[in-house]
Amino acid sequence: MAQVLTMKDMERKLQRAGRKHAWLYLFCNFTALMIISAYSALMCSETVQTVFPEGGDSRKQMYAVFVMTLVGCVVFTVYAAGLFFRHKSGQIGILMAMGASRKRLRPGLFREVFLLSSMSAAAGIVAGFPFVWLLWGLFRLLLADSSEMRLKLDFRCLFLSAAFFLLVVGIACLTAWRYLNRTNIMEIIREEHMNEPVKEPGRWCGPAGAAMLLAGALMGYCAPHAWMAWFHLYPPFWISVLYVPVFPGLYMLMLHTVVYGWGVGTFFRGKKQEKRSYKNIISRGMMKFQAKQTVNNLLVITLLTAGGCFALFYLPAGSISSLLSYYDYPYDYFYQYRADQEIPDGEEVRALAGKYGLNLKDWWECDYISLGAGGDDEVEDEGSSFHVEYKPLKSEMRVLSEDAYCALTGQQAEVEAGTYWFVTNGDETSIRQEESVRDLTNMVTGSRMDTEFAGYLHYDLLVSGGSYIVLDGGDYDRISKGLTEEWRGNIVRFNVDGEDSYRFADEFYNLFVDSFDESCEHVYDYDRVAKAAAEEAGGTYWMDETEEYNISYDKRDSMAFRSWWAYRPGFRILLINDYLFTTGVLNMMFLFIFIVCLTTALVICHTRCRTIALNSRYVFDDLRKLGASPAFLSGEVRSQCGSVFRAPVFVGLGAVYLLFVFLLYANDGKLVFYEGIVLLACFALTALIGTGVYGVYRWTVRLIERQLGIR
Repeated sequence: MAQVLTMKDMERKLQRAGRKHAWLYLFCNFTALMIISAYSALMCSETVQTVFPEGGDSRKQMYAVFVMTLVGCVVFTVYAAGLFFRHKSGQIGILMAMGASRKRLRPGLFREVFLLSSMSAAAGIVAGFPFVWLLWGLFRLLLADSSEMRLKLDFRCLFLSAAFFLLVVGIACLTAWRYLNRTNIMEIIREEHMNEPVKEPGRWCGPAGAAMLLAGALMGYCAPHAWMAWFHLYPPFWISVLYVPVFPGLYMLMLHTVVYGWGVGTFFRGKKQEKRSYKNIISRGMMKFQAKQTVNNLLVITLLTAGGCFALFYLPAGSISSLLSYYDYPYDYFYQYRADQEIPDGEEVRALAGKYGLNLKDWWECDYISLGAGGDDEVEDEGSSFHVEYKPLKSEMRVLSEDAYCALTGQQAEVEAGTYWFVTNGDETSIRQEESVRDLTNMVTGSRMDTEFAGYLHYDLLVSGGSYIVLDGGDYDRISKGLTEEWRGNIVRFNVDGEDSYRFADEFYNLFVDSFDESCEHVYDYDRVAKAAAEEAGGTYWMDETEEYNISYDKRDSMAFRSWWAYRPGFRILLINDYLFTTGVLNMMFLFIFIVCLTTALVICHTRCRTIALNSRYVFDDLRKLGASPAFLSGEVRSQCGSVFRAPVFVGLGAVYLLFVFLLYANDGKLVFYEGIVLLACFALTALIGTGVYGVYRWTVRLIERQLGIR
C-alpha cells in the first residue's frame, strides 16, 4: 500500500535532505559569534583596559582591528545566510509547486530559520568566554604570568555580542522573507544552480587596483600632516575620505584575481600567452561563474589577514628594539632622583650588594638641575586653526654641566657660553628633540638666561629619563644659584663586578621606589614648569584633571608604572628578565587579535573553497564521464582553492609589510639598525604564516577531493 505523505512530512524530508547545508550555516554563525564574543570580552576586560592607555596608538589599533573583524564577520554571516537560502530555495519551490501557499509555508520557514540562527548565535556567544579563558590561560602558562595578567572580564561586553546576535537573526529572517516572496516558482527551484558572473573587466584592472590601493594608503596617511603644515589648521574629520581609494583598489585586485588570475598571460594577449591561458580554463570558468560572492569573500579575507598581521608585527616592533637596547646599555645600573628624596647612598647600596656576594665597580654620581625652558608651541585659535607661538615657560628641562656630562658618559663635549647641546639617542630618533629653546629660567629666583641651540649629543640612557641639555660650566653655575633641592637632582651609574644577581636588582628596585614620597608619584610627561605657567595664568594644569596618567607605588610591577614613572630606573637585569611580565597584557592582546583574525580568515577561505567546488559538482561529474583522470580533476580543485587562499593572503601580508616599512621610516625619516632587525623578524613571521596557510590549503583540498569522489 502506497504511503501517503502530508505536507509536513514533505517539509521534514526536504529538511533532512538539506542537513549538510544547515550544518554549514550553523557552523558559520557559531564561528562568527564566538569570534566577536571572545574579542569583545577581552577588549572590554578590566585587564586590557587598565594596561592600554586611553587615546594611545595601541588602543586605537585594537579598536581598528576589532572594527575590521566585525565587518568581516558581518559579511561572512550575510554570505552564509545567502548560501543557505540558495539551497533552501529549491525546497521552497518544490513545496510551492505541490500547491503549498506562501501563507502555509511562512510559519514553518520562519520557525526553522529563527531556531537555526538564534541557537547557533547564542552557542557562539557562550563559547566565546571559555575560548578566551582557554587561550589566555595558555598564554600565561607558556609565555609569561604575573598578577597584572589575571583576566578580569567585564560582562558589559555582552551588549556588543547581543547587538551582533540581533543582526544575525535579523539578516536570516529578512533573507527568508525575501526568498519567500519571490513570484516565479521555476526561478525559485533553479536558484541553487544559478550563477553570479560579473562583467569581464579589462586586463588593466589588476595593475590599476594596485596603484589605487597604494595611492589611497599614501594620501590618507600623509594628508593630515600636509594639511597642518600648509594651512596651520588641525585636519578635519572628513580628510579620512582620502583612504577611500584603498577599497575600490582592493576590489579591483580581487576581481582581477577571480577573472584572470596572476599567471602567465595575465596582462598581455600574445599567441604564446593565449595558448597558456587555456591551461586552467575550467577552474577559472567555475570561479568566474560565482564571481560576485567570491570577490566579496576575498575582500573580507584580505582585510582580516591584514588586520591580524598588523597586530602580530606589533610584537617584534616593541620587543626587539627594547631588548637590544637593554643589552647595549653601557652600565648595569643607571638611575636618577630628585635631591630632596632620601635615596640609599653608595654605602647602603654596596652593603645590599654584599648580601648577594656582589662587588660594585665604576661607581659615579653627578648632579643636575631642572629649569624652565622656552620653546615654540602650537596655540589653538578659534575653530580648528592654530598658530605657533614662542612661550618662555613651555616645559621643564633637566640640565647638566659640561664637566658632569663628560665624566658621566666618557664623551668629550665642548660647549660654548650662551649655547646648549641637546642630548638625544644615537640614531637621533627621540620624540623629545628640541631646537627652539632660546632662554632658560630659574624656577625659584626667576632669573633668566638667553641661550641658543648648538647641536646634539648622543647618550641613550639619558633619553629615557626626560629631556636633558648640556651647558657651559660657567652658565650652569650662574643659572643654578638659588635653586632649592626640589629643583636639583642626582644621577648614579655603576656596574657589577662579575655576574649580576636578579634578587639583588629586585630588592634594590623596591628599596629605591620606597624612598620616594608622593610628590614624585607621577609619569615622566608630568611637567612642573607647564603646571606653574598654567596656574600663573589662572588655569589648571591639564594632567591634574586626567586620571588616565595616574600611577601608584602600590602597582610598581605594572607595565604603566615601569614604563611611565618619571624616575624609573634602568637596571639591566630587571629590564631584560621582566620584559615579558611587564608587557605581558599588551603582547598577549595583540597575539590574541592575530589568532582571532587569521582563524576567521582561514575559516572563510575553507568555507568558500568548499562552496565553489560543491556548487560545481555537476561539472566534475561531467568531466569524469568525459574521461578526465583523477589527477586532472585534482589539479582543477587545487587551482580553485589556490586562488581563494593565495591572492588575499598574499595581498594582506604584502600590504601590511609594506605599510610597516613605511611607518617605521615615516616615524623619524630613516630606518635604523634596530628597525632593520624588526623588519627581518616580521619577514620571518610572514613566512611562518604563509607556511601555516599552505597547510590549511592542503587539508581543504584533500577534504574537497574526498567529497567529490576524486580520491
